[in-house]
Amino acid sequence: MHALREVIATYLVEIQKLSSMILEMIDEGLVLEQGYFKNASEVQLLSSNFYPPCADPSLTLGLSPHFDTSLISLVYQGGSTVLQFIKDGQWINVGAIPNAFVVNIGNQLEIIRNKKLKSVQHRIVTSTHATRLSIATFVNPSLDCIVEPAKVLVNELQPLLYIGSQYKDYVQRTNAFGAYTTAILNAMR
Repeated sequence: MHALREVIATYLVEIQKLSSMILEMIDEGLVLEQGYFKNASEVQLLSSNFYPPCADPSLTLGLSPHFDTSLISLVYQGGSTVLQFIKDGQWINVGAIPNAFVVNIGNQLEIIRNKKLKSVQHRIVTSTHATRLSIATFVNPSLDCIVEPAKVLVNELQPLLYIGSQYKDYVQRTNAFGAYTTAILNAMR
């Protein structure tokens, strides 16, 4: 058990470094001041999921269609291709690249960017022959963080599209999963 704890602790340190790097690149790409997300991205949740093969995948869905309430999420999906995104009304499988992460834009980043970047709806389907083990890391604002469009991105040509709110209030309003997420975040305080 001690060895498993060490592996998970090392993984958490490394995924924190990776998510910080990604958010720094987003800062730069969105023309935000350097470190914009530094104080807003202190909380991470880690979720590991196992989906066994299903003889009749039409009878079940691995994870219902949803949007992530985070800033970003990093998903390691192994060799599985059961993660799907919706595009133009069609569900499309995300290919699996060995030793790579899928990076999802979450609702909070959509709000900060004033809808110039969009959170994407996604789901997990089951497979008749393959198991899926995934590790998802959700990079979230702190519970008390006010999430709102970045002031530098709002002007006459780009009017304010979202009203700021505390992250914890947003999560509780958005979906049933939000109450669960908030309970976990509160327990981490």
